[in-house]
Amino acid sequence: MTHPAATAPSAPPPPEAVGPLMRSLSVLRELAAGGGRRSVGDLVRDTGLARSTVDRVLSTLTRLGYVRTEGRDAVLAPRLLELGNAYLAASELPDRLGPLADRLADELDESVSLAVPDGDGVRFVHQATRRRAMSLAFRIGDLLPAERGAPGALFADGWDEADWQRWRVRRAADPTDAGFPAVPPRRAEDEAADAAAAADFVARVAAARTTGWSLDDQLIEPGLVAVAVPVRDADGRPVCALSVVSHTSRLSAEALPGAVLPRLRETVSAMEDALRAPREGPASETAPGPSHATWMRASKQELGPEFVESMARGLITLTAFGSGRAALPLTAVAEATGLARATARRALITLEHLGYLTTDGKLFRPTPKVLELGFAHLAGLTLPEIALPHLASLVERVHDSASMAVLAGDDIQYVARVPTVRIMSVNITLGTRFPAYPTSMGRVLLAGLPPAERSARLARLRPEPLTRHTVTDPERLGALLEEAHSAGYALVDEELEEGLRSLAVPVHDRTGRVVAAVNVSTHAARSTPDEAREALLPALRTAAAGIEADLWVAGRYARIPVR
Repeated sequence: MTHPAATAPSAPPPPEAVGPLMRSLSVLRELAAGGGRRSVGDLVRDTGLARSTVDRVLSTLTRLGYVRTEGRDAVLAPRLLELGNAYLAASELPDRLGPLADRLADELDESVSLAVPDGDGVRFVHQATRRRAMSLAFRIGDLLPAERGAPGALFADGWDEADWQRWRVRRAADPTDAGFPAVPPRRAEDEAADAAAAADFVARVAAARTTGWSLDDQLIEPGLVAVAVPVRDADGRPVCALSVVSHTSRLSAEALPGAVLPRLRETVSAMEDALRAPREGPASETAPGPSHATWMRASKQELGPEFVESMARGLITLTAFGSGRAALPLTAVAEATGLARATARRALITLEHLGYLTTDGKLFRPTPKVLELGFAHLAGLTLPEIALPHLASLVERVHDSASMAVLAGDDIQYVARVPTVRIMSVNITLGTRFPAYPTSMGRVLLAGLPPAERSARLARLRPEPLTRHTVTDPERLGALLEEAHSAGYALVDEELEEGLRSLAVPVHDRTGRVVAAVNVSTHAARSTPDEAREALLPALRTAAAGIEADLWVAGRYARIPVR
């Protein structure tokens, strides 16, 4: 079930609204509501669109890189995160306030969140979580009902009667909070109990107005407690809320405010200073340019009617916003996207109607609702999950098994693998560990370390000959690692196992750090080393580049676990 506030507005669309853009967004919403994967048949049923329309929408979204197809399913792809990234960068909240939230989490050893209001809900824009058995598990982009959490009472203090009425209507229509998948469902209550819960929220809003902070005493689930304080802009308006989240096994609801409020308020003061400070340096991401027009013409020529140009133009409009581009006039949006002014205007009007933009009549701003377009699901992907589609494409191209590994001490550990079907094939399971020094992935991972760390690792290694070909001389190993660093790949021939040849390339994150390696393993008898290099290296580099492109987008605001 999609949250009622996330569905299309009840008011009829304006005459200038772009129908294909509205339809594409309805498909993306349903995909997000389905956990990032839905069958085409389910999308047809739940959107009410014709099968041919859904097919064209998916074809266009696939061309944009926002969706991929797997059999009969449509799956959200990491590049879709660029839409949510545009909102987060435009708000500047994660960039300016995130480091302060992270520092507070380290000092208190508790989870810390930044949340913003979104209709009658609260949406997270930054998380600094602690790794514990009982800890916060929300993701950036997750939406909570305002009444279930500490920040909601702070934001509801600014509601007018129309806002309160929308809140009452939503609660009546969704008494169990089924439209908020990030929270455990409420029990279906009788009328008296529901009225008491509503009155309690009103009372908590009044209390927060008096004290300047809000308490969550197990409103989301048993044991979870939190305290939130508003962060205000230069005009005194609350732009977000900073929360410290704990568990009753560590701090009771009564003890939590006294334990954390002094440091919480100090951090809020620092955050408000950070919001008032002038922005330093250039925008962190480059705005899209007029090349979009050329790309769209080529897409239309290649896909014909399966590429809906007006849909693609509308979605690209959202990417005009970002750091230093929080609010843009129509002319600036048209220039940033390379779209005609009239085309950009229709897209902006459509996005405003759907709630993804707001405007004062001159300037347009993205809203937190943009995060409903799959951000929470995609921001929770791990590196292996991001890599798997690219490994699958690599296997289809080279017809040999492909794997990804990360460093685990002096070993490599396999974290993703796509096998191929051959009479003779390399059989390795996830979690398998091998010494790094005699493997192709180990060598590119070691080669990617800072020189001092690489030298220190080599100095403590005691390499053993695993086959008659294994290189064990430290000086020779050092030269091979330097060669792998310079060449950007490593080829290992029968050093781990007789008859096994492997070629690997590194995978870099958005900072340029080597975080993983991708390889193809084959039997040495099938080709010479030079033939294997010529046949496999271009495909490997293409796969690694695809993974890195996804990491560039996904790692902008989310922390991507490597395993």
